[in-house]
Amino acid sequence: MTPTTEPPDLRSCIRSIPDFPKAGVMFRDITPLLLDPAAFEEALRRMAEPYAQGEVDVVVGAESRGFIFAAPIALRLGAGFVPIRKKGKLPARTLSTTYDLEYGTDTVEMHTDAVRRGSRVLMVDDLLATGGTMAASCQMVEKAGGRIVGVEFLIELAFLGGRARLEGYPVRSQIVYEDESP
Repeated sequence: MTPTTEPPDLRSCIRSIPDFPKAGVMFRDITPLLLDPAAFEEALRRMAEPYAQGEVDVVVGAESRGFIFAAPIALRLGAGFVPIRKKGKLPARTLSTTYDLEYGTDTVEMHTDAVRRGSRVLMVDDLLATGGTMAASCQMVEKAGGRIVGVEFLIELAFLGGRARLEGYPVRSQIVYEDESP
């Protein structure tokens, strides 16, 4: 009988760095997970699995760490990949959405021909914090005529309440931190 191998514990592959990028912030570093092929593979498997029945036409990844997960998930699902970028980074005609930050605003863009009307879209990012970038990205995809079938995150910082900004969308997170403790 062959022993079964337990899947990697994804949470143990996230490094917590206090006071980065500023005092009082606990940064959740995904690079140890990316260095571990088994953990990275498991994260991708878990994030893609609910959509394996062919219900996704396009996977949209938010800049920049979202690209790391969205592109291989798109390949797994036999779907196209669409990057959401900060303003001014895409070369062709774009749609844009501006959203509020704690102190100011930011704008994200995607090419106007990236999501066709009626496309089934999976939204992907590495981290759900306040939800602003993903909410703006979802609005832009819907403006283009896309139908969002899921919103996937590797990590969710639940104590920041970002899920509330995504109300009405099916949101899943693989690792949830309820507070700032390591």
